[in-house]
Amino acid sequence: MLQLLRRLRFFFLRSIVYRHYEIGPGFYCGLGIKIWAKSRLKIGKNFYMGKGSIIEADAEIGDNVIWGNNVALVGKYDHHYQQIGLTIRQASAIRDNDYEWKGLSLLTVIENDVWVGYGSILMSGVTICEGSIVAAGSVVTKNVEPYSIYAGVPAKKIANRFDNEQDLKLHLELVNSKYLLKSNVPIRTVV
Repeated sequence: MLQLLRRLRFFFLRSIVYRHYEIGPGFYCGLGIKIWAKSRLKIGKNFYMGKGSIIEADAEIGDNVIWGNNVALVGKYDHHYQQIGLTIRQASAIRDNDYEWKGLSLLTVIENDVWVGYGSILMSGVTICEGSIVAAGSVVTKNVEPYSIYAGVPAKKIANRFDNEQDLKLHLELVNSKYLLKSNVPIRTVV
C-alpha cells in the first residue's frame, strides 16, 4: 500500500504540479521539495531528490543523479541588487516577468551519475561533470571536473573518484561514458 501511495505521489508531482518541466521516469523526491525554473528545467531518469531540497534556477540534470537532503540549486542573480533608488527587497527579481538583468541566460548542467551531499548549495551557471561527488555542506561556485570529488566553501577538488586510471577507464567503458578515454590521455585533461 505504501509503495502505491508513493508512486501516486510521484506521478502527481511529475504530471500535475511540475508538468511545465521535463522530468524523466524514476523521479523520486522526499517531502518538502520545491522546484522552479524561469525558462527551462529538464531532469533525466532516476533522479533522487532528498527531502527539503530545492531547485530555483534553469537546469539540465542527467540520469542517475542523487541529491541528499536540503540540497539547493539557486540563482546567482535572483535580485537586481544594483537597481538605483530601490532597496534590494524592492528591486526587480528574476521571477518577475519584466526582469531584464543578469542571470537570465545562466543554465546549470548536472551530468549523469552525480552525487550531491547533504546541505550543499549549487550556484546557477555551473557544470557538474559526469561521475562527480560534491561533499556534504559544500558550495559549488565553479565547474566540477568529471569523476572527481569536491568539498568545501567554495568547493575545491580534493580527490579523484577512482584511485587509479585503470579503474576509471574500466568504469568509463562499462557505463559507456562520453568521457571514455580514446587514448592514454588522463581524464583531467579531457575537460
